[in-house]
Amino acid sequence: MAQSFRDIRMFVAAYEERSFTAAAARENATQSGVSQHIRKLEERFGVRLFARTGGSVVPTPAGDVYYRNCLEVLRAYNATNEALRPYAGTIDGEVMIGLMPTMTRCALAPALERFVALHPNVAIHVVEAFSGVLIEQVRAGALAFAVVPAFAGGAGLRQGLFARTREVLVSRAGVGRTHLAPVRLSSLAALKLVLPRPQNSRRSTVETYVTSNGARIERVIELDAMMGTLDFVARTDWVTVLPGLMMASDVDPARFTVNPLDEPPLWLDLVQIESSHQSLTPAAQAFCQILAQETHRLNRPWSEDVPR
Repeated sequence: MAQSFRDIRMFVAAYEERSFTAAAARENATQSGVSQHIRKLEERFGVRLFARTGGSVVPTPAGDVYYRNCLEVLRAYNATNEALRPYAGTIDGEVMIGLMPTMTRCALAPALERFVALHPNVAIHVVEAFSGVLIEQVRAGALAFAVVPAFAGGAGLRQGLFARTREVLVSRAGVGRTHLAPVRLSSLAALKLVLPRPQNSRRSTVETYVTSNGARIERVIELDAMMGTLDFVARTDWVTVLPGLMMASDVDPARFTVNPLDEPPLWLDLVQIESSHQSLTPAAQAFCQILAQETHRLNRPWSEDVPR
């Protein structure tokens, strides 16, 4: 195949230069070498491509047809090479990461947008799940890393603080509270509260905060579907408590009223977990860095200064 492509280049040079000698100079070859390539083509197809007259060569009608088709081959070859140019000098590989809905709703899209532009030769696979599932998948080696609420360690895992975000009360728009103003639960009327099931790591933390800070609860409904919870709250007089980071795209009060819990504030620490038996690949490190940057940017309204 490589020899055939060389034949085509020699033919095109001879056709355009109308001289085997000039074609040889153009292709860094010898005059006899160009002549051999042309002769090989003519023998292969059983047709004359050039008429030799003295010191010049004149294309035959068959040579004219072959030249036009050769140009298409050269254009396709060059286009194929150009298609690979954006991948040159970039990292490659495959990355499996795990994120909870808090992260996929706010930080995943901008992080992916930046990452695929910088590292187009990396295949990214994202698993969305709650923390218990993600922790087990990281421990089993199925995920390079995951971002989950902080927990009391675990064999085979290494964790570090990824972000700290404020927990917020989320209500439908127009409920009479000032959007983004801190709120004390004890000062509110009885709440109809949507909470995740007890298997969710945040459930006990939120329940403890609610009961120990004088909140009055009228009813509780359990929903593990985060997007379903938000849709339900937006349509009704039910409320929920969510990480402020998750509501980063809803600072505009068009759909929700968001109020940081206060006196005292309630914080959620998110940690990055990975296997203690292996290091992150360059691709995983690069994605983790971009994800952290986007998380930090989106979390500014709900964050405090913490070591990075």
